[in-house]
Amino acid sequence: MKNIKNLLFYVVVVGGVSAMMYVIVSMGEGLEAGKITAGKGSSSVSHWQQFTDTYFHNITHPLAILLLQILTIIIAAKVFGFLCRKIGQPSVIGEIIAGIVLGPSFVGMYFPEFSAFLFPKASLGNLQFLSQIGLVLFMFIVGMELDLNVLKKKAHEAVVISHASIIFPFALGIGLAYFIYRGFAPAEVGFLPFSLFIGISMSITAFPVLARIVQERNLTKTKLGALAITCAAADDITAWCILAAVIAIVKAGSVVSAIYTILMAVGYVFLMLKLVQPFLKRMGDIYSNKEGLSKPVVGVFFIMLVASAYITEIIGIHALFGAFMAGVIMPSNTNFRSIFIEKIEDVSTLLLLPLFFVFTGLRTQIGLLNEPHLWQMCAVIILLAVIGKFLGSALAAKFTGQSWRESLIVGALMNTRGLMELVVLNIGYDLGVLTPEVFAMMVIMALVTTFMTGPALDLINRFLPEPKASDVPESIEKSGKYNILVSFGSPLRGKVLIRLANYFIRKAPGNANITALHLSPSSDINQFNAVEYERDSFKPIKKEAQRLNMEVESLFKSTQDIDKEISETANAGNYDLLLVGIGRSVYEGTLLGKILGFTSNIINPEILYDKITGKEKLFENTVFDERTRQIIKSAKVPVGILLDKGLEEIDTVFIPVFSISDSFLFVYAQKLIHNSNVRVVILDASGIIRQNPELKETIRSIEQIAPNHIVLYNERKIEKEFLEQQDLMLISIDSWRKALETQSSWLSNTPSALIIKP
Repeated sequence: MKNIKNLLFYVVVVGGVSAMMYVIVSMGEGLEAGKITAGKGSSSVSHWQQFTDTYFHNITHPLAILLLQILTIIIAAKVFGFLCRKIGQPSVIGEIIAGIVLGPSFVGMYFPEFSAFLFPKASLGNLQFLSQIGLVLFMFIVGMELDLNVLKKKAHEAVVISHASIIFPFALGIGLAYFIYRGFAPAEVGFLPFSLFIGISMSITAFPVLARIVQERNLTKTKLGALAITCAAADDITAWCILAAVIAIVKAGSVVSAIYTILMAVGYVFLMLKLVQPFLKRMGDIYSNKEGLSKPVVGVFFIMLVASAYITEIIGIHALFGAFMAGVIMPSNTNFRSIFIEKIEDVSTLLLLPLFFVFTGLRTQIGLLNEPHLWQMCAVIILLAVIGKFLGSALAAKFTGQSWRESLIVGALMNTRGLMELVVLNIGYDLGVLTPEVFAMMVIMALVTTFMTGPALDLINRFLPEPKASDVPESIEKSGKYNILVSFGSPLRGKVLIRLANYFIRKAPGNANITALHLSPSSDINQFNAVEYERDSFKPIKKEAQRLNMEVESLFKSTQDIDKEISETANAGNYDLLLVGIGRSVYEGTLLGKILGFTSNIINPEILYDKITGKEKLFENTVFDERTRQIIKSAKVPVGILLDKGLEEIDTVFIPVFSISDSFLFVYAQKLIHNSNVRVVILDASGIIRQNPELKETIRSIEQIAPNHIVLYNERKIEKEFLEQQDLMLISIDSWRKALETQSSWLSNTPSALIIKP
């Protein structure tokens, strides 16, 4: 009755008010007489023309263009970043390449109409200012990621290496400017500003990229990694101070005229360090947790950031220096910086920063280098940049007492330029100091020097190898023990895998070892949250292990290629069993998922090649995600893949045997019976056991040792009632694939399954 009453009220109110509005509109149209000028009314234009005009206005509106630009840029940056990670390069390389591809060097050249629509000149101002906001936030993060306490501890070595890595390429840049000034400097630019910008462009090091490479190479906790990061931090601080002075000189026109600007900058830095930093430190000590870091408190810090950037902009040393300085003086409380970085990192690096790469790409006209001597000059710039930075850093590191191997690694890392180089180049371009040709050459130099860092490190490790400290715990390397490696992503899945591993070793903890491995994409962590991230990831695992009264070794790494790292860790430790969970693809169960082969695997270059060449079926019917399939393919140790359906306790396990090769599963059955008194049901699904006396004897021998713990089930049909009584299914990977290929109806009713590749 109440529903009918509500419906009647809705009909009367909505219908009555709608009718009233219709009457008012009809009467209002009568007021148009003499009001609307002839030719302006709708009668002179067809309805379709009205629609198309409105639609054209909508898609060419500045906001619509900006949103389309952002969408295109983010997709292109992610695609190129993904491809670069697959070949072992930092994603920043791919993002820079994406910017160049979307610019006049490719899209503008081959698809000029599309380029003119997507990036009209009138829209570039909006894109530039939005990218500058992203840069301000990013430089704020870079400043926060500098750990001044570490810098103080290693100041002597770091300052020597860092300043040598600046002065050598700076001098070479000044020398280069002398020879190219007449041919490549803009008409109204003097030699001093031109030479200073060439010098600083040669001298920069990309601290964020270097820190990511150090993490990916697992050097973070080593003496060499700490030295490299400290040198890069010292380099960043020094280079940005020099850049501020260079900008002041360029804007003033001479060193004498720039003294006033430099004095104001010195005063600004003094005030930030002596007045603002102590105030921020007190706030950081009070609000050092997520609950305390409320929106009003965050607002205070953002006001400080914007004010700092504004002051340095009006002083004349660029807003980015103010953002960088604001990050440097943030409270040194590690927890505070970690929380604050997390709040703004995703927005700045994933949304706004790619806009800067593309804006740089729109300025980079590689087509201008259309003569051999221009490419020769580009090669000279790259050569001098590498000689100055690489050799300057390496020789200084050797002088401070490092080995040749360590010195060359420091040189290779310091030669990384990445995003920081693009920031400097864009400042020079905006000031009119760099011509489009020189700008394009310098962008290519930034790409080449960043790209060569990984291969250079590989070559150094190849020709000057160091006995690699094994990632495998020492206890694992002892012979005579059954070693299980548990690789988990989420702690919840890790708990289930640890619980499963315990069933294999419960009664023999002294003769077994469990190692829990957790890997994280290097782009997701920084030096401030790495320790906390590792602790939080393993906390539920260790708690579960304590509940089960078992010891678990923990192993944490950051990497760009998680599936490869899992396989390599398992192979290096020669584990007896690698346990992993099945990941779920976002495409699974969708039409797109079916087109792509149930997951996004077809996007992986290696898998795509295997599909094209026929090594893998194009539409393989499998629940394995890309990572699991790569682990199965690469691991040289037995792999157990858990398909979890709410696994809690294990009392009954059934093992379907479809071929003679499935007999290896009996070894795992013995371990479950011996260590956990599990009841095992062997399902002779194809009559293989009945026809093979050896298999019968194996089952009989297990039964003699553990009576009533193993049963042979001869029914050919697997009933739903039978499956509901089981806790876990042990099945070989070959039998699993065959069951999927034949679309066996019983699969949908199975309990949790452990799919084993021998």
